[in-house]
Amino acid sequence: MSRTALRICPLCEATCGLTLTIDGTRVTAARGDRDDVFSRGFICPKGASFGELDADPDRLRTPLVRDADGELREATWEKAFDTVAARIRPVIEEYGANAVGVVLGNPNVHTMAGGLYPPVLLAALRTRNLFTASTLDQMPKHVSSGLLFGSAIAIPVPDLDRTDHLLLLGANPLDSNGSLCTAPDFPGKLKALRRRGGTLTVVDPRRTRTARLADRHVAIRPGSDALLLAALAQVLFDEGLADLGDLAPHVEGVGELRAALMEFTPEAVAAACDMEADEIRTIARELAAAETAAVYGRIGSCTVEYGTLANWLVDVLNILTGNLDRPGGALFPYAATDRAPRPAGPGKGFALGRWTSRVSGHPEAKGELPIAALAEEIETPGDGRVRALIAIAGNPVLSAPDGDRLDRALSQGLDFMVSVDPYLNETSRHADVVLPPPPPSRSAHFDFAFNAFAVRNQARYTPAAVPLDAGAMDECEIHARLILAVTGMHGADPAAVDDMVIEQSLTRAVADPHAPVHGQDPKELAANLTGSSGPERRLDMMLRLGPYDLTLDHLLAHPHGVDLGPLRPRIPQILKTRSGRVELLPAPIAADLPRLRSALAQRTDRLVLVGRRHLRSNNSWMHNVPALNGGSNRCTLQIHPADATRLGLADGATARVTADGGALEVPVEITDAVRTGVVSLPHGWGHDRPGTRMSVAAARPGVNVNQLLDGSRLDPLSGTAVLNGFPVDVSAAR
Repeated sequence: MSRTALRICPLCEATCGLTLTIDGTRVTAARGDRDDVFSRGFICPKGASFGELDADPDRLRTPLVRDADGELREATWEKAFDTVAARIRPVIEEYGANAVGVVLGNPNVHTMAGGLYPPVLLAALRTRNLFTASTLDQMPKHVSSGLLFGSAIAIPVPDLDRTDHLLLLGANPLDSNGSLCTAPDFPGKLKALRRRGGTLTVVDPRRTRTARLADRHVAIRPGSDALLLAALAQVLFDEGLADLGDLAPHVEGVGELRAALMEFTPEAVAAACDMEADEIRTIARELAAAETAAVYGRIGSCTVEYGTLANWLVDVLNILTGNLDRPGGALFPYAATDRAPRPAGPGKGFALGRWTSRVSGHPEAKGELPIAALAEEIETPGDGRVRALIAIAGNPVLSAPDGDRLDRALSQGLDFMVSVDPYLNETSRHADVVLPPPPPSRSAHFDFAFNAFAVRNQARYTPAAVPLDAGAMDECEIHARLILAVTGMHGADPAAVDDMVIEQSLTRAVADPHAPVHGQDPKELAANLTGSSGPERRLDMMLRLGPYDLTLDHLLAHPHGVDLGPLRPRIPQILKTRSGRVELLPAPIAADLPRLRSALAQRTDRLVLVGRRHLRSNNSWMHNVPALNGGSNRCTLQIHPADATRLGLADGATARVTADGGALEVPVEITDAVRTGVVSLPHGWGHDRPGTRMSVAAARPGVNVNQLLDGSRLDPLSGTAVLNGFPVDVSAAR
């Protein structure tokens, strides 16, 4: 007999509410939850495929441990954790904490376990060798926010439901559903903007589905976003259009900024952007004239040579037009598990480069090193070499530059590797131990990460929809046992990890004069927490310490979620800079501007490559779902008809693409959706390596676009790999 259960979708950043139909223990259908307070019934093809992904026969059901003969074989959970403890502790004890590297992949933030336990693991390990997917997508935004506002997680999002004007760069939310902007039904919100008379301008070298919806599509030259944004700011200053409004008392450095940008006139940047100077002025004037407006930039503005500068300039424009921290502009979300309000005032600020990578001297950003440097940190002999690796929900062999080099490093350079992953993929196949989490229907869900970027404040919790299968282990318990194994506490009760976190958190909270529990007894507070598990008790604690006077019981009583209202202004309380104000021209930014000025004179006649998103995909981990691996979700080289004719390329023929890191051969797709001088390849493909167990993906492997890169192209401030806007040579394959 079938039944229904609610589940927040974990397959992209939109976090839509789903209603699952369940027969026995199998999810047979998924539809949008019309009563969900946030998504209101919206669903995309990824969410609709929830049941197929949940029951994927290629998912690992039991741990794998590498035997003496070098083969990965099924093993008990006891043997798996015994092996982790026996192999990784000697590495730490002999070579120190930095001999252990940690890789956190994109899906890590899509689970409750991924939000709760990796911070505990990192605090216990104290390794400086942390590598995450952030240096492949969003780190420039964290760095620019840290420098402007004093906190790397203080990221304003466009107030989509109330804005009159949206300038969107490097984003295609009709396919990707938004990023660092959690917004179910992003397409519907853009259409509603148009219906209420608002204006949508999309800057993208491809005529994407989002660009086709826009009032104006600017087919800019890839990688020149920062130049365009600088010119828009220059026009605002030059024509007297800059008006900070209520922000003015909370901002410093306006005069210095004006002087720093004076050279970036529309005429100066026009050729580099391949735009007319008059069009740049028109965009700036419309932005200033709009009653409310927001500028929003995403992956395409991050994974480029000037990614941090571009993301800084996005918020500079929001500030100069008086639209930052203003309804209808760009506001800071306030999640239910954020800390309760603190008085405004100076903070510790944000520092870059507190340490550097051992081999190439890359500065850390937000405690992370560039994932493009992981291979050299494993390969290069010497004190501090990464000898053991913990990979959680990551597949950097496909997502990072020069996967072939990383492939070799993982195979030949490590003493030990453990991977937490449901698949034996291109990266986890190198692990000595693979710990598979259960399917998502078997896990409870609360969005710790994405609620901090949501376009409306809300809180939703869904318990596991299906009980754990016999012999399976809850994902939170896997993480807790991993922490115990690598920190010398193997064999202890995994509940001890949650108890420790609760005790430490409440002890700090009661000592904080601004916390709602100041002066109370931490043991009594801990005894009052509800929840049937350690993770639920931790969630209950975070809600109680948060700004909305919520509890876990409150969320359980409202299964469709609790609406906490629209975004509201949060300046100056949110500012953590040393000055207590928005620091408009931070020193690291000012020091990097000469590099942007040099781009004014740079020209190339070579083709430039950009990536692309597909509605039916979200990085490499969703290519094994038959319902999603098809249609427009294909690995082809998109090229404009004029460029194809010039190069002698026919539709469907094979092209050879060459760049810094090597060459690829890929089918050609001729389309005028991509501008001249630009070619496009999607990311996350290349499922042709032996030893994986992803049969659907392997049947249509595609090519790994990041193999075209050798890892040397990085945004210097954030360490983010330049995955877009790099030159390539294209010819017909022989």
